[in-house]
Order: sequence, then structure tokens, then C-alpha cells
Amino acid sequence: MTLSAPNAADISAAYRRCETITRQQAKNFAYGIALLPGDKRRALSAVYALARRIDDIGDGTLPAPDKLAALAEARAAVTTLAAGSAADAAATGDPVLIALHDAASRFHIPLAAFGELIDGCEADVRGDRYDTFSQLEHYCRCVAGSIGRLSLGVFGSQDQQAAEQLADALGIALQLTNILRDVREDLGNGRVYLPAEDLARFGCALIPPAPGELGEGKIDGPVPDLVRFEAERARGWYGIGMQLLPMLDWRSAACTGAMAGIYRRLLEHIAASPPQALAGRMSLPGREKALIAVAALTGLSTRRFNRRTPEVLP
Repeated sequence: MTLSAPNAADISAAYRRCETITRQQAKNFAYGIALLPGDKRRALSAVYALARRIDDIGDGTLPAPDKLAALAEARAAVTTLAAGSAADAAATGDPVLIALHDAASRFHIPLAAFGELIDGCEADVRGDRYDTFSQLEHYCRCVAGSIGRLSLGVFGSQDQQAAEQLADALGIALQLTNILRDVREDLGNGRVYLPAEDLARFGCALIPPAPGELGEGKIDGPVPDLVRFEAERARGWYGIGMQLLPMLDWRSAACTGAMAGIYRRLLEHIAASPPQALAGRMSLPGREKALIAVAALTGLSTRRFNRRTPEVLP
């Protein structure tokens, strides 16, 4: 039996499904993705849709062995997608895989980076903890740096190697922000990300509920001081990662600037009020996110115009 490649209507429908997933579930990223031109917006939505699926496996309610089996299936699907044809993707009947295969045929998307994301999710399922920041940094590169490099495959850059390192750094900054936002929630789920060496340095303890016990766990010691320390560390990674923006075309830079800007603003809210952040998940209002996205688009547009017309500058 000869497999048929998806037709244009099938591919369009697959992309629409990915864009719907992105609009509904990418509460922060959607603001940046919306700033991209259509072809890049669709491609990045396909990247996000598969990443969301992988994350949902790791964060879902299945028993750990079933999660690991599902992640192994996802890894096999990515491997097949990278090596297979459009017809092979169509044969799955999976709109996310159909769209992602088409996107990878149009852009230099490093599909192997999904394997790193899966590595990180497997660490979550196992309940891995981190003795040192170096170990946590590796985890952040897996779960967030990978997304930065996948996104860069859509954006493109004249110096791809240097840009990949900066995208990786920006991913670390975003993941550190996530970790500080979700300390209480993660603890209740039995997860502790902050390095043991930092907890010891500040005389803090994060104690999850005992297996089978309901509750949020226990936070002990001057954890707000530790949060401020980690926030300063995240600022350093933002400082490195934001150097990526001048290496991108202006719409891609606006997208990246909007996404990073939202997370960076959230980090400042967390650093300004650690007790509030430790009490529950903090988030930015939709209006504030939209204003950050508009500022990223208009500010970068102006700089693009200025670069193209230096004769009008003083």
C-alpha cells in the first residue's frame, strides 16, 4: 500500500489545530507568537503544540511508569518524524505531527531537541533533585533551552551557532522564573528544584508531603531571601539571553522580546514580593502582557527603521 502525502487542505487544518492549542494553552508565549508573520507563526505553533503535549505527559495524573512509557512513545514519534516522509506523518492521523513535519521541511528546526525536553520531563517523573546549580542548569537547558533552540530554528539567524547559545541562556532564565513562580505548587506535587547547596546556604528547607499524604508540604527558614538570590541569578541569564534579539529579524526579535519581557516582568514581581509568590502562583494580568507585547513590537520596529535610515539620525 502506497502512503499519500497530506494535501494542502490537510496541512492547513493541521496548522489551525496547532494554533488553537497555542491560543488556548500558551498563556504567556501566545502574545509573542502572535507578532510573527503567518508562516513562522504557524511553524512555532506546531513546535509549541508538541512541546505542550510532552509537558502534559510529565505533569499529568498517570502513574509514573505509565508516564515514562508515554514519554518513550513520544520520543519514538519524534525520531520517526525526523526520519520519515510527509506521507509517514500523514499516516499517523495526528495533526500536530503533520504540521510539525511540514514546518520542519520549511525551516531548520532541530527536531532532536525534543529529545532533550523529554529527558527533562523524565527527570520530573523520577522526582530528581539537584544538589548544585550546575545540575539545575542542565535541567533548565533540557526543558527550556531546548525550546529556545527549536524556536531559533523557526526564526533563523546569520550566526546560528552563537544564536543557539544565547537562545539556550534565555531558556534558562525563563525556566528559573517558572521555578520561582511555582515553588509552592511544585512542593505540593513532591518536586523540589532549588539546589540543595543554596537551601543549605540560606538555612532553608522545602519538605514535600509524605507519600500518600495530602497537603502543600512545608517551607521553613528565610526562603524569601533565597528567592531574591535566585531572582538575581535569573536576571544574569536574562542579561545574556537578551543579546539574542539583535541577531534576529525584527518580527522574530519582537516575538522573543515579548515572551521574554513577560517572564522578566513576572520575575520582578516575584522578587519584589517573595512571600506572595510563595503563597501561590503569581501571574501578570492579560492587559499587562498585551502592553509588553505591543512595546516589544513597536520598540523593535522603530530600531529597525533607524538602522535602515542612519542618515536621519543626529
